[in-house]
Amino acid sequence: MARFSLPLFTALRASLQGGYGLHDLRGDLLAGLTVGIIAIPLAMALAIAVGVAPQHGLYTAIVAGLLIALCGGSRFNISGPTAAFVVILLPITQQYGLGGLLLVTLMSGVILMAMGMARLGNLIQLVPYPVVLGFTAGIGIVIALLQVGDLLGLQDVGRHSHMTEHVAALFQALPGIRLGDTLVGLLTLFTLIFWPRLTRRIPGHLVALLFGTLVALLLGTLDIEVATLGSRFSYQLDGVEHAGIPPLAPHWLLPWQLPGADGQPLPLSFALLRELLPAALAVAMLGAIESLLCAVIADGMTTTRHDPNGELVGQGLGNLIVPFFGGITATAAIARTAASIRSGARSPIAAVVHAGVVLLSVVLLAELFAWLPMASLAAMLLMVAWNMSEAPHLLRMLKVAPRPDVVVLLTCLLLTVLFDMVLAVAVGLLLASALFIRRMAGLSSGRSLPLQQSAELAALPDSVALYRIEGPLFFAAADKALDALGRYDESIRHLALDMRAVPSMDMTALILLEKALHGLQQRGVQVWLIGVRSELRLKLKRAGLGAVLNQRHYCRSPEQAARLIERALQKD
Repeated sequence: MARFSLPLFTALRASLQGGYGLHDLRGDLLAGLTVGIIAIPLAMALAIAVGVAPQHGLYTAIVAGLLIALCGGSRFNISGPTAAFVVILLPITQQYGLGGLLLVTLMSGVILMAMGMARLGNLIQLVPYPVVLGFTAGIGIVIALLQVGDLLGLQDVGRHSHMTEHVAALFQALPGIRLGDTLVGLLTLFTLIFWPRLTRRIPGHLVALLFGTLVALLLGTLDIEVATLGSRFSYQLDGVEHAGIPPLAPHWLLPWQLPGADGQPLPLSFALLRELLPAALAVAMLGAIESLLCAVIADGMTTTRHDPNGELVGQGLGNLIVPFFGGITATAAIARTAASIRSGARSPIAAVVHAGVVLLSVVLLAELFAWLPMASLAAMLLMVAWNMSEAPHLLRMLKVAPRPDVVVLLTCLLLTVLFDMVLAVAVGLLLASALFIRRMAGLSSGRSLPLQQSAELAALPDSVALYRIEGPLFFAAADKALDALGRYDESIRHLALDMRAVPSMDMTALILLEKALHGLQQRGVQVWLIGVRSELRLKLKRAGLGAVLNQRHYCRSPEQAARLIERALQKD
């Protein structure tokens, strides 16, 4: 019996076994430093976007980023909070508070580990590309709409459970647009767009945030108020309230003791876990899809191969532990992973260095973060949303993709924006499956043919008929393919049923074929099944459709069928 083994540390072991030297370490240090600088503002902005304080995003990048890098199955994945989770985590925070969000993260970690141990790492192959493109583009639109309020300094937008309500609130709040926030946000956005065209040696996020902060400080000297992270968030330390985020490393806590939506600790119970289970399943599925997709992209950039099951276990372990340190849901981030690879990453050590850079920033630079303008963080997430939506690629797909795939794509996009991502993916998968079934059914056929179309059977008399079935026989195609079998007149005494082109059959097809053969048997028609594959013949035998003396016969080829039918005719 095969011994069970947990796929842990697979990427780290593969990197070290392949040889790891000083040159590799230098590349990992540079890549980790670069992507760490990029991750700091993104982690804070994404935490704010899901409705929690910015330090929880930083704790996620530190703890989950470290654990997943060491334990996962991809050499290059950089994990932390990502934009894809905003649309699914924000409603959880609104309904259950920070405590509920961390509980969902913990539960999703258990589910991800179970998926990895069950060897479900090829999950990404089961999700059609139109579904992935549709819901990622929809998520990009939702993220962009959620940032408009902070970008323009709107005060009375609030949080809403549906995007239509949020858009309506934005229009109502537009008269309260603030000049300072809008100017800072637009200048930051302009820098994010055009800085990479000048140079990529210095991360554009860092330059844009520094520029936005300096402009906000300058406007402050002119008595033009600009909302900052320090004016929006605060913390208490030794009984004294401070602006911004606490300069403390992640520390141990119990998620269910953190406040719920009402500000009180959540009463941990089976009923609460049952309420949170659908959200945890959705988070786990999205985390698995995004992480495995990121690993595939990283493999394409580096000509390496990841361990999908090991990556799921690593992601699960990271999400299982990070809530006990105040971190939210983590998964592999495609943009940060690509930036790490381009900066020279060689192994998971780059992700470890990235986590260390974020940790040092929390301990040493937390007070400076209070000066970051909210409009600049919103502008940064707008760029993330634009990149995530892949608008040029989306428009191209709408032009060149088959119409059924376009329908799936647009359905997922609209449902993500108007309702939620879980419904969008569920409906998208069902719609894609239905369209796939229809396409497969169109490939299956069954028809009566003149004997002259078969060189082997052409010399047989008119009392012999030829019926050919092609394609898979399953519930959507079997009735059409087998419909004409019972329509032969009384002059037909022998039926050659050519099944060489039938690769598979399901239960519906077995029942319909049994019914058709039984009808022919009652009329005294001998059926000669030609070229039935061995696995299908075994399935037919188990279903009671084996050979029957003088009524039903199995032939390897049309030549054999012709010889046997001739003997039967002579005997008759």
